[in-house]
Amino acid sequence: MQPEIPNDVETSVVINLIYAAMAEDIGKGGDITSESTIPESVKFTGVMAARHTMTIAGLGLAGLVFKSVEPDISWQSDIQDGDTVDAGTVLATLSGGARDLLMAERTALNLLQHLSGIATLAQQYVQAVKGTNAIILDTRKTIPMYRELAKYAARMGGATNHRMRLDDAILIKDNHIAVAGSISKAIQGAKSAGHNPIEIECDTLAQVQEVLDQGVDAILLDNMDLDQLREAVAMVGDQARTEASGGVNINTVRGIAKTGVDSISIGRITQSAPAVDIGFDWHPNA
Repeated sequence: MQPEIPNDVETSVVINLIYAAMAEDIGKGGDITSESTIPESVKFTGVMAARHTMTIAGLGLAGLVFKSVEPDISWQSDIQDGDTVDAGTVLATLSGGARDLLMAERTALNLLQHLSGIATLAQQYVQAVKGTNAIILDTRKTIPMYRELAKYAARMGGATNHRMRLDDAILIKDNHIAVAGSISKAIQGAKSAGHNPIEIECDTLAQVQEVLDQGVDAILLDNMDLDQLREAVAMVGDQARTEASGGVNINTVRGIAKTGVDSISIGRITQSAPAVDIGFDWHPNA
């Protein structure tokens, strides 16, 4: 994979993030450690490698971080975003000025480890529901300003993106219902505004029936146990799509999928995925 911005990621988001992240790390004085210990003419060849099994996301973006400091670096990689690799797999080999590569190292690894952590966790959930009809959805629970990349990483792990932004689709939740006054008023307000599709959150089976009487495109079944989910799926039939959400974890997700829901949304994929461990080490003979 070459250092590049993926086709389905907004270019300006990536460029702004890389330059802001590098400015944050470099500060006003530059990398004073490298500048004081390494002669300017010294070259560096380093190998970036996985230290455990992981699904990769953001490898090309990490390459762009290095190129933002030294455009003429040598970069070699046979790995693609979305690949699942084993411990010891070489992700990329880089050569260039030692000072420049060491200046960019931390920012590049931070980005790659964070995004690959999201992809790895997403892939674990996708594998956990394999053989069922349920798809795994991410949510808007992302680090501010990282949403575009976080959702890209979730896709690389095999998850499907839910709403990217508030203007993507209608999702009526409990606070909307409370302020509107009732489920029917909230739904009618959305319909009167001409929005489509419409999804609404339900906490009880009684709410599910009320929503079905109004007619919507999708129903989010929030924090229901397995028996409630099975009953809700039977009630809904083919009248709307069903989505389970709330407190889902890797140990419970398959049981939820087997209730027959169409999708399962999981905030922790982007909210609390642990960063993976990737090394970048000097290899004078690489």
